[in-house]
Amino acid sequence: MTAHPSLASRLDALPGGWPVWRLIVLVSLGGCFEFYDLMMTAYISPGLVQAGIFHTGKAGLFGQSDQAMFAAATFLGLFIGTVAFARVADRFGRRSVFTASLIWYALATLAMACSSTALQLHLWRLVSGIGIGVELVTIDAYVSEIAPARLRGRAFAVNQAIQFTAVPLVALACWRLLPLAPLGVAGWRWVMLLGVSGAAVVWLIRARLPESPRWLERHGRAGEAEAIVVALEAGARPQPGRAGSASVSGSAPVGEGTGTGRLIEAFSPAFRRRTLMLVIFNIAQAIGFYGFGNWAPSLIAARGHSVTHSLGYSFAIAAAYPIGPLLCLAIADRLERKTQIMIAAIGTAVLGLTFATQSQPLALIALGVGVTLSNNLLSYAYHAYQAELYPTRIRSAAVGFVYAWSRLATVFSSFIIAALLGAFGAPGVFAFIAAAMAVVVLSVGLLGPRTSGRSLEALSE
Repeated sequence: MTAHPSLASRLDALPGGWPVWRLIVLVSLGGCFEFYDLMMTAYISPGLVQAGIFHTGKAGLFGQSDQAMFAAATFLGLFIGTVAFARVADRFGRRSVFTASLIWYALATLAMACSSTALQLHLWRLVSGIGIGVELVTIDAYVSEIAPARLRGRAFAVNQAIQFTAVPLVALACWRLLPLAPLGVAGWRWVMLLGVSGAAVVWLIRARLPESPRWLERHGRAGEAEAIVVALEAGARPQPGRAGSASVSGSAPVGEGTGTGRLIEAFSPAFRRRTLMLVIFNIAQAIGFYGFGNWAPSLIAARGHSVTHSLGYSFAIAAAYPIGPLLCLAIADRLERKTQIMIAAIGTAVLGLTFATQSQPLALIALGVGVTLSNNLLSYAYHAYQAELYPTRIRSAAVGFVYAWSRLATVFSSFIIAALLGAFGAPGVFAFIAAAMAVVVLSVGLLGPRTSGRSLEALSE
């Protein structure tokens, strides 16, 4: 740091008052509609099967399960979006990319709602996935850059709680609308259109969301960064003993400089170990998180329940999604981030294996909620963790690259899970998930650095 307070130290000095939380809430509300669209994969597929558009087993498109193809198309799109386009947020800004990706995915989902064949649905799902992939990486970068270091864990917990409210909403919409055809329009089309309608809300949010001050400073726009930080400081007095207001001119943290970095830096000696760890971790965590999230209704149906009942039970489980991150607030900045990730992975494995042995509705719902809460802890903790491990100049590009591997893993694991479900039922699926969670524990435990309470700039030096 320079002798006088830098912009970064001033942001870290801000107390946890409404000026900071307002920005976190706004960007999280924007992400809520991306999560609605993303998590729709699990809940809408059984309805598309009932409608005769999707087919199970080898009767689907290209001799594959259409549900597996739909999930694969979703995550192939997310892979393309994160690995090919996430870096544009480092060049053009978090706020601009947040808006552009919103328009992209909303138009693609609208086209998907107007489709009438499995092939059309898969193609438009691929296109919408590209926009969602860019959006989610951009939101992670923004939250990590605006939240003070001592509040970063809680900021991501609140961010995930707000975004996850979309999961019970889409589960409820599918449960109630899929059997119906309001105004003569198939219920599954209404489910998609509800997600598209959220684009208007996000557009209003965008008007109230400033650019990331750290990104502005990196790109030589110190005056604009100064104005945003001053406005935040005006709404809340900095913590006693912490850096206070000062000009940001020429105060970029040591090692940051100005301009956009290159993705190749993620493979330099300073960050190579982190990048390797996050690639391995993301491949494994996606199997656990989406292995349950994308297949919950089908896993319940495999335990001997009808599609309608499985959707109802899945809605009860989905209601836990926004609750989980809020429960994590108590430990978010008290317990080391990598430790939280390992505890969550163990919980997902143990509870999932137990879930696979049950068939009674109450047991399935209770254990499903347990798996969901473990996955909540895993999700909020790793979203914060990976965004902390790279400097501002390459944050979106590097996080997009490592995160993309989770998307690619889900493409292939969708087909593996479909095969395991058909051959071995739910126990086979959860044995696969448990093995993946073991990899999560080993990769983060052996290779991951400690991050809780440390400034982004200190972590990047």
